[in-house]
Amino acid sequence: MQKKIVLTGGGTAGHITPNIALLPRLAQKGYEVFYIGSYDGMEKRLMADFDIPYYGIATGKFRRYFDLKNFTDPFRVMKGFTESRRILKQIQPDIVFSKGGFVAVPVIRAAASLKIPCVIHESDMTPGLANKLCIPVAKRICCNFPETLKTLPASRAVLTGSPIREELLKGDKAAAYRLCGFDQSKPVLMAIGGSLGSAAINQAVREALPALLNDFQVVHICGKDKIDNLLLNKRGYKQFEYLKGELKDVFAMADVVVSRAGANAICELLALKKPNILIPLPSGASRGDQILNARSFEAQGFSIVIDEDYLSPSLLTEKVQELYFSRQTYIDAMGKSQQTDAISTIIGLLEEVSG
Repeated sequence: MQKKIVLTGGGTAGHITPNIALLPRLAQKGYEVFYIGSYDGMEKRLMADFDIPYYGIATGKFRRYFDLKNFTDPFRVMKGFTESRRILKQIQPDIVFSKGGFVAVPVIRAAASLKIPCVIHESDMTPGLANKLCIPVAKRICCNFPETLKTLPASRAVLTGSPIREELLKGDKAAAYRLCGFDQSKPVLMAIGGSLGSAAINQAVREALPALLNDFQVVHICGKDKIDNLLLNKRGYKQFEYLKGELKDVFAMADVVVSRAGANAICELLALKKPNILIPLPSGASRGDQILNARSFEAQGFSIVIDEDYLSPSLLTEKVQELYFSRQTYIDAMGKSQQTDAISTIIGLLEEVSG
């Protein structure tokens, strides 16, 4: 009998792309796949490329700071819980897998109330608030970093790594050169600020262009509505708001990468063995998880880290040049990493838990 699985997670690409990475293997295993996300979040847009039934629910954010929405969002979460129960009763899945984000909380809690087993994944070094609310009812909790195991229930925690889309490993460098209008006269620097873009990285890269373009061609994935129209015809510099299918090709072309330090982003860099500079989201703008992620990769010899507070065009240029000339050291370190096969490990857990 064909098994059914519900995937959930959303808010940013980091809560969605690992679910997408599981789809080919789930298909091979014969699972019927469904997705529960928010009414109109990024997950709905990304999942539209796949022939998978999508169900939207109400969702609210749990904030650690004062906001008027703190008075209304609990009611949205309660509505999402009720909607999730109705959807899950209709689908009757064998198991639910969550990649996190606040949309996942009502789904996981509703599944647990219906005695549907749940497996959740925590990408960052320390569990976020949404996952903390899901951990008590999860059968297994997957994680990326060995350090994370210490913060989770020992009997249910599993070090899996993060599922990486297999397509990312199959990029076409020549296609990316054509896409960007580049040639092979200079190495390529890729700058990417996460799925929503980064104003700080965008500004530093653009202000550093006069120096960077002496030695590099620069491809810049800057985020929605963050294209600089004054630089559209700048030779050796190509901007994109966001890339889907072409991302694997641009990764293949890139010699070095400047990136935020979201867990999934850095796991992709590790899998691709791309020498990188990480500029983590500062603690004032987040709970500090990217800083912990970045420092872990720095300690393992995978990355150079620049604190955003000290980011400047001159420092960025200096560190990019340093990274490029010592790039083989970073490639060698990443090559020695005991990166686990996250997809196989997680599929195994799903099979085990769903019986």
